Amino acid sequence: MPPHALETKLIPCRSDNYAVLAHDPEDKITLLVDVPDAEAVLSALEETDWSLTHILITHHHFDHVDGLEAVKAATGATVYGPASSKDRVPSIDKCVEDGDEFTFGDLSVYALGTPGHTLDHISYWIPDAQLAFTGDTLFAMGCGRVFEGTLRDMWFSVDKLAKLPPETTVFCGHEYTEANGDFCLSIEPDNELLQQRVAEIKALRAQGLPTIPFTILEELTTNSFVRANNQDIKTSLGMADATDPEVFAELRTRKDSF
Repeated sequence: MPPHALETKLIPCRSDNYAVLAHDPEDKITLLVDVPDAEAVLSALEETDWSLTHILITHHHFDHVDGLEAVKAATGATVYGPASSKDRVPSIDKCVEDGDEFTFGDLSVYALGTPGHTLDHISYWIPDAQLAFTGDTLFAMGCGRVFEGTLRDMWFSVDKLAKLPPETTVFCGHEYTEANGDFCLSIEPDNELLQQRVAEIKALRAQGLPTIPFTILEELTTNSFVRANNQDIKTSLGMADATDPEVFAELRTRKDSF
């Protein structure tokens, strides 16, 4: 158990989005990460009987903020989000940038700049709860598409998150895991840990169950994007002497057309 355990609730939204609640039962405060759909979030709050106090926004894309104004109005929660998103997401109350720290009760929350998918993307890390929220930067066995930043930006963002403690539990913004696993198997067909994880993921999805959250340790052993610095992967791609960002760029480009 982490030093300060939080209760979490994953909220499926839209076709494949996730929001997540994290609740501190001692201080009776609750944070929400992203608001794809107000009705789903408000329903989850009613079901748990948790009072929402903090909303953390990872980036400005519509499918992460569509329900923000309604949930903020219904709960009065304080909204934290990327400083560079303020013009596009006016509901943000507290602007954060890479390296900023704020508190959630007795816990420190760190804003990690993770550009690539968008330029404004922020991930959030709560070390003492061993939790991270990575939005559309790091997925289970995958990473986000690069829309606004560069492939090089995205590599350094993914690598930054991969350097979090391996026991960190990660919540991301989408249910893309099964397709991601199939792609990683195309890159590392002989990775036994990957084979095992993909089988487990397919069993979960066959039952309609979520594959989120996951741990950083799982990504270090099975996520080919995180493993772009692995010499075996470089060799298998015919890129033995390439830099890590170059290998990552090749992987992301392949995934785009997979």
